[in-house]
Amino acid sequence: MKPFQYKKIKYSMDEKGQPPKKVQKRKNRKATLKRIWGYLAANKGMLSLVLSMVLLSSAFGLLGPFLIGMAIDDYIVTRKTSGLGGLLLGLAGIYLVYSCSLWMQNYWMVGIAQQTVSRMRTDLFGHLHKLPIQFFDHRQHGELMSRVTNDIENVSSTLNSSVIQIFSSLLTLIGTIGVMLWLSPLLTVLTLLIVPTMFLGLKWITKRTGPLYKEQQRNLGQLNGFIEETISGQRIVKTFSQEERVIAEFLEKSDMLKQSGFWSQAFSGLIPKLMNVLNNMSFAVIAGVGGILALKGMITIGVIVIFTEYSRQFTRPLNDLANQFNTLLSAVAGAERVFEILDETEEEQDEEMSIELPNMKGRVEFHNVSFSYEKGGDTVKDIAFIANAGETVALIGPTGAGKTTLINLLSRFYDSDNGTILIDGIDSKKIKRDSLRRHMGFVLQDSFLFKGTIRENIRYGRLDAADNEVEIAAKMANADSFISKLEDGYETVLNQDGSGISQGQKQLISIARAILADPALLILDEATSSIDTITELKIQEALQRLMKGRTSFVIAHRLNTIQQADQILVLENGRIIEKGTHDSLLSEKGFYHSLFNGQFNDKIS
Repeated sequence: MKPFQYKKIKYSMDEKGQPPKKVQKRKNRKATLKRIWGYLAANKGMLSLVLSMVLLSSAFGLLGPFLIGMAIDDYIVTRKTSGLGGLLLGLAGIYLVYSCSLWMQNYWMVGIAQQTVSRMRTDLFGHLHKLPIQFFDHRQHGELMSRVTNDIENVSSTLNSSVIQIFSSLLTLIGTIGVMLWLSPLLTVLTLLIVPTMFLGLKWITKRTGPLYKEQQRNLGQLNGFIEETISGQRIVKTFSQEERVIAEFLEKSDMLKQSGFWSQAFSGLIPKLMNVLNNMSFAVIAGVGGILALKGMITIGVIVIFTEYSRQFTRPLNDLANQFNTLLSAVAGAERVFEILDETEEEQDEEMSIELPNMKGRVEFHNVSFSYEKGGDTVKDIAFIANAGETVALIGPTGAGKTTLINLLSRFYDSDNGTILIDGIDSKKIKRDSLRRHMGFVLQDSFLFKGTIRENIRYGRLDAADNEVEIAAKMANADSFISKLEDGYETVLNQDGSGISQGQKQLISIARAILADPALLILDEATSSIDTITELKIQEALQRLMKGRTSFVIAHRLNTIQQADQILVLENGRIIEKGTHDSLLSEKGFYHSLFNGQFNDKIS
């Protein structure tokens, strides 16, 4: 095992989750704490009750040692017994109220903390659904999951304890100093001599733990992302015998987390050790100086006892504040990562005058449309074509030609830089996104199924569909025959990856989902790739039913589907280089002709 090596670190990440070339400035912790308080402030009434319990526990915590000192001076030293029993009963009552107030403040604060982080988690999850597709294109899903779970939970555990502890420690500290000054200003000054040493030590420690806690959270997010990615792609890992490489990469990322975790905990662990040393020094000073003052008759033995207890009460809140400050740094690091996502720009709002589309005929027009994912070069340029309602348009071309980009523009996952896209004669940018997408159906190469029953997965196309409508859609998609043979039929529970059924069967379920949605615009993206011949025939038959009467955009389908298309667009380097029907393009003997007569007789890709 390689030894731990501490390095002074400055950490940050770029928008794609990669280490940046230049380190960004540290975020404003005060601003982060203010935002956390904004969530807490929603429970002002409950916080007031908690604060009242903190005041009560702090007051009774101070009163207990004072009564013990009185008992020593008034009863033990003077050997009087009359009244001692009443004082002891009062002392027992004080500590009982003290304990009850501690329990109540903790009980209420747990509820406040859970409500607070629940709102944060809800805001974060809701905001994720408002972000544009390009945000998710550049982020590891596991890393995002880490922010919704680990970072939020980090804030939760801190709020459960730290808020109360900080209030209690501050009140106890103020009260203790006040009583100590009243009893003996000299001993109070001697006790306060440890404060400068403590702050210097804390400053040195927290200067190092802050960046390390942030790095620990970043490494945890990256490790979670890698684990999620590896588990999702386990079949590919095993297919290419990459187990050793994956394990080695895991160990590297795990070691980075171990390193940052070790040093953050190692430095934060110095705080209680420092406080214990200072506490013992303070106790020794008070005992020594207090004893001399008692011999000279300047103070009583009871006062010395009170002071020794108060000196511990003085250093205990300082110790608690130091520990909570350290924990707070960890929570702030987690909260910063949460707020980073919350501060991401949402998908552009629909124009103020944008409209709903109650019905769609399906006529699509692209007029000189250009778009680029990044500045410096167009991904697609000067795209122009018209698809009449009910027509099938096939998009073919080499990888990177711009086929998927055109679909992204049509569905407004991205908006064009130049040119206009008309839907039924209306500029798509003037149509509300959710309204536009409600009229669109997608059948993609990788069929995504949610964890749930087959019936629920089909009903996702239209949530208000009745059971018989779901089954009719399945029959139209040629999916009913295999579903009916399953032990639980439509109530068969699928995992997220659809394990237990074949890729072709998952595709049939996706087609049934699209049939149920009854879209006017249909997007088919490699829907029959990697499917056996018999299943392909079932899928093709289902697709023909699905496409009937709908405007369909087909990306790189098998040749028999492309041949039947009303219009074929051949793309290369983001431009349409050929356009026409199968027969007309063959007669031109151009790019399409070479594809048809080359290695793509069975499949154009």
